[in-house]
This record gives sequence, C-alpha cells and structure tokens, in this order.
Amino acid sequence: MATKAAVSVAASVTAASSSSSKFVINTPHRFLCLKRLSSFSSFSASALAIKCTSISNCSPNKSARSMEGFTTRTKASAQPLENADELIASVETFIFDCDGVIWKGDKLIDGVPETLDMLRSKGKRLVFVTNNSTKSRKQYGKKFETLGLNVNEEEIFASSFAAAAYLKSINFPKDKKVYVIGEDGILKELELAGFQYLGGPVCKYFNLHEDGGKKIELKPGFLMEHDKDVGAVVVGFDRYFNYYKVQYGTLCIRENPGCLFIATNRDAVTHLTDAQEWAGGGSMVGAICGSTQREPLVVGKPSTFMMDYLANKFGILKSQICMVGDRLDTDILFGQNGGCKTLLVLSGVTNLSMLQSPSNSIQPDFYTNKISDFLSIKTATV
Repeated sequence: MATKAAVSVAASVTAASSSSSKFVINTPHRFLCLKRLSSFSSFSASALAIKCTSISNCSPNKSARSMEGFTTRTKASAQPLENADELIASVETFIFDCDGVIWKGDKLIDGVPETLDMLRSKGKRLVFVTNNSTKSRKQYGKKFETLGLNVNEEEIFASSFAAAAYLKSINFPKDKKVYVIGEDGILKELELAGFQYLGGPVCKYFNLHEDGGKKIELKPGFLMEHDKDVGAVVVGFDRYFNYYKVQYGTLCIRENPGCLFIATNRDAVTHLTDAQEWAGGGSMVGAICGSTQREPLVVGKPSTFMMDYLANKFGILKSQICMVGDRLDTDILFGQNGGCKTLLVLSGVTNLSMLQSPSNSIQPDFYTNKISDFLSIKTATV
C-alpha cells in the first residue's frame, strides 16, 4: 500500500459483494487520523478503502469522530406501545440489548422467558447484542443458561466479539499484537480470532501478560518500556483499570506507527448489580482519550459495525429489524443508524422523564415499561 499523507476512514462497515465475505470500510468520516497506517504492509486495500486528505486536517487534536458519531435525526416524539401485535407482525427479527432489558446484574427481569418464548413461537429471529465486553460469546451463553434462558451462542453478539471481528474485517496483521485494557471476554475473542495480545485483567495464578496488578514505581530517570509490535489498543470495561495500563496504552498509541485505538463501547454507566448504576466502559476510554488526544474507533453500539455484521451474517433486511433497548444514546441510536424500528423499554437506564425531556433529541418509534408488556398489551388488544 502506498504511503498516504493522511487517511480518512469510514464510520460504517458494509458487506462486500456477494462474491466475497469480507467487509469494505467506506470513507465518509475521518476518525482515526492514521497517518502512518501504511506501515502495516499486510493491510488489504480491498478491506480498507482510503481517501487522501490534506495533512492539515489530520492532527491529534482534530481526530475525527469515532464510529458512533452519527447525527441524530429529528423526528416526532416517541409513542407508547399500544398495539404489540402490529409491531411484532411488521418485523422478522428482534435485537435485544441485555443489561436493563433482559437482566439487571445477575437478576432476570420479570416476564422475559415468557416473552422470548412467545416471539419464537411466532417465528421471529432473536438476537442479543450487548456493549458489555467483560465476557465472550461463550461466557454469555453460560449466563443465559444460568438464568434459565435457552439462547444459542450464535445469537449472541458482545462488543468483545465485535473488537475481534473488526480486526479480522480489516485484515489486521497477524504479526502485530493487540494491547488490551479490558477483561477476559476481549482476550478470549482475540484468541479465538487468532490474534496475539497482551494486557488484560489480573491472573489468579500467574502474572503473565495480565496487567491488572502491576504498578509503576516512579524514580528519577525512569523510562517505561512498551512493545513496539503493538498495532492496536483495545479498550473496554475494566474493573482492574490502573495507571500502568493508562501509560502503557498511551505509549503504544502515541509512539507505535499507525497504532489503532479501538473502544468496545463508550457507555457512561453499567449495571453491575441491580441496586445502582456503576461507572461504565466510557470512563476507561475517556482516560485514554485524555492522555493521547485521540478519539477511538468504537465497534459497539451505536456504531453500525455490529448491525452491518448481523445483517450480512443472517441475511436480514434492516427494515425488518426492531431494536429493543433501554438506552437512548446507544441502543436506540444504534437502531436508528441502522435503519431499523426502535422500541425503548423503561426497565433500565432511561426513565420516562429522560425520554420526554426537551433536551433529549433521540426519540424511538415506541416505548414501553418492559419487554413483557408484549404479553399484556397483546392480551388487552385481543
């Protein structure tokens, strides 16, 4: 690949032609400012479409938007869901967020099993998409099973998987390494995808690669070393977040030519327990944004990457999808960016006053209290 003065990379990933299963990244936004991406000689030009721009437009302080930076569309206020049968009949696939929709922490939300069974009985495809990167798809499968839900691993898409899938979609060089600020889910998905990685959480038995327990002892003249072969830093939710990781990730992004800065998500809060909200992955991503003066490429919601991936994998028409979630700026925007119908449930982060606030510009098509309202509303309309 010829050296480019600057590059502009797409905010969305679309499926390639039917003759290829690879993805093509379009070029409407600048978000990573990868001036030296050409140093990765094994990046495929067919997988990564590049558009040259003036080098003056490509400085760290002008890193363009991350993949979630879509303009929200102005639309009429959301309507309460009054005819569940009509909505169900109008779509083929329901995509559900997990935290705040299916469960809170480790507690299942009332009525979920019956609702999912009813939708399956009507022949609807169910897909579960979560921004929580702490678990792999296999680990989430076990959580669904523990909660008494029959969900196939192929129906689960976590942002940990999205990070690995994105790297595969751009033919990330196998001789390059990924530094992980995050937990076990990201590591497992990277390993399954065949990528080398370092970093991650605390290891209970050995301290090989895992950086959650490491500390920096500052002294005059101390210089922290980092691996020059790291070609991407992936940042997700991390309960073992520390200064060592901040500095290591910062050095990789700032000093390794063409190093990618990828965020699994930028959620401000998350539901670690059903008692309160906890600081989310966005707080970890924000720290690296601050130290690098770079904006990340976000692969989780509301980026269209996972929507495009799902549509390609299952052959789904986006107009035949309903996105169901509890967050306006991730779930609902994810559905709107993908051209889907959207249903907000008030069982998680967003309450009715937040939805109806004059300052809120993100309006779903419909809203209801929880997904089991599909059952009660259906009964009431018979």
